[in-house]
Amino acid sequence: MATLEIRDLEVAVEDKKILTGVNLTIRAGETHAIMGPNGSGKSTLAYAIAGHPKYTVTGGTVTLDGDDVLAMAVDERARAGIFLAMQYPVEVPGVSVSNFLRTAVTAVRGEAPKLRLWVKEQREAMARLGVDPAFAERSVNEGFSGGEKKRHEVLQLELLRPKIAVLDETDSGLDVDALRDVSEGVNRVRAGGETGVLLITHYTRILKYIEPDFVHVFVKGRIVEQGGKELADELEAHGYTKYGPDATAPAAPGLPTGPVLPGAVTTA
Repeated sequence: MATLEIRDLEVAVEDKKILTGVNLTIRAGETHAIMGPNGSGKSTLAYAIAGHPKYTVTGGTVTLDGDDVLAMAVDERARAGIFLAMQYPVEVPGVSVSNFLRTAVTAVRGEAPKLRLWVKEQREAMARLGVDPAFAERSVNEGFSGGEKKRHEVLQLELLRPKIAVLDETDSGLDVDALRDVSEGVNRVRAGGETGVLLITHYTRILKYIEPDFVHVFVKGRIVEQGGKELADELEAHGYTKYGPDATAPAAPGLPTGPVLPGAVTTA
């Protein structure tokens, strides 16, 4: 069973500390939702895991099945099984979606899929997401609508089947139909039980389609509370006001029992 372990992670951007001690364990088959106010560091966590050079790790560890993720280059992290669906996917002019996907799949699987089988696999994955086959010949994300960009991210997820999928505000900018299609794609990957999901979101609307096993509240660069789906409903109803501008995480002895996070806390 794949396991991503984050211990006491501290991350800075241009010498400004953003993450102040994150502890989180994600196992294959689990879905963890991270919610929190703007500027709390949720996206910083996603990009630090993926290895974005803008984010400097100043303390702590990240391991995948015991291997040091922080010692890996970005492409090595992807081949090891870490996937990031970006909030704002970038355009790659001149590279077709089909070539992009086949190159990514080749890198992760260690060999190029046979062309005849690949075309069939790609078309079937597109059909499941309600994507026009002509989409395959367009340049990656160039001129794509918000929904098309997010469908393309989930198309990658379905074809790559990573060990750990980090989804950074995948619901951002989606209409109801696109949200349903994207969520169903994520759920198909989850159903295999071989992928752990870290879902970063502001709102509970995506959690009505992708039900989390754990919900974590992120404030000022660390996890300050955690629970089940009912915690997301509470946040939807009352917001983050109870955590206040100076919300901090008390020491670890307040941890609840069960498969939760060392260093995280619950608040009354």
